[in-house]
Amino acid sequence: MMNSLIDKISQFINVYYLNPIRGDSGYNVVNTLTWALILGICIFGVFRLLNTLKVRINSRFIASVLPFVLAGSSLRVLEDAGIFEPPWSYLFITPNIYFLVFGLTVFCLWVSLKLEKAGFIRDFHLAFAGLGLLWFLGNLTVLFYVEDLVLASVPFFVLGAGGSLALGFYWGARKLKSKIFTDPLNLSILLAHFLDASSTVIGVDKLGYYEKHVLPAYLIDLTGSALVMYPLKLIIFIGVLYILDTQFEEDEETLKLAMLVKMVILILGLSPACRNTIRMTFGI
Repeated sequence: MMNSLIDKISQFINVYYLNPIRGDSGYNVVNTLTWALILGICIFGVFRLLNTLKVRINSRFIASVLPFVLAGSSLRVLEDAGIFEPPWSYLFITPNIYFLVFGLTVFCLWVSLKLEKAGFIRDFHLAFAGLGLLWFLGNLTVLFYVEDLVLASVPFFVLGAGGSLALGFYWGARKLKSKIFTDPLNLSILLAHFLDASSTVIGVDKLGYYEKHVLPAYLIDLTGSALVMYPLKLIIFIGVLYILDTQFEEDEETLKLAMLVKMVILILGLSPACRNTIRMTFGI
């Protein structure tokens, strides 16, 4: 009886968690909900860590984190390109790569803070962002060495389509005199997710790629086009940003937590947008 139960648990873990990592086959309902729960728990852990490090969670800090998003996304493309062999390659597949990139990012943040405290630099934000940018450029250098540039037009489409939609949204929000949706950080979040949607549109509708996430994949199959990603992003994130800016008490700790949540939402849009764009540009 006990052996049978252990076998069933082992099979469940393999089917829903380990096999998707081993085969890089994407997401299912079970692991999607699990990763979402872990992410929610991690947000509170990161919040406490930043408080311990006495780091202010503001737009300047969020901007300094973005090079690490580019670094993590390009690192994932190196795995897509087959640079790493099993079992090392499993380290660069979701969710493992998030823990790896997070650990390296925190280390770079700690180094930058120590340098500022010791008086070697004036502002840790610049040093922190610089380390992330160097990491990103290093990954790109390796990609250019091992792969050929196949579709240089892809970044122009993604940036053009995503940027145009964000600009149009800003124009509409300004006409309606909405403070929430003309806020630079909120607009940056929408831009990141418009970029993600644009990379999905060109990848799925034009280049033969497929969507790995459960809900977007279902809606794309249902409608027959990845264009459904645009209204999906709008509906979700207009609601989320409105709630974050209107439904929380305006004490300092709550506002800091809301800023952290916004940073996470920004990363969740920008990270796949960058990975998809880089991957398609190199034809991987």
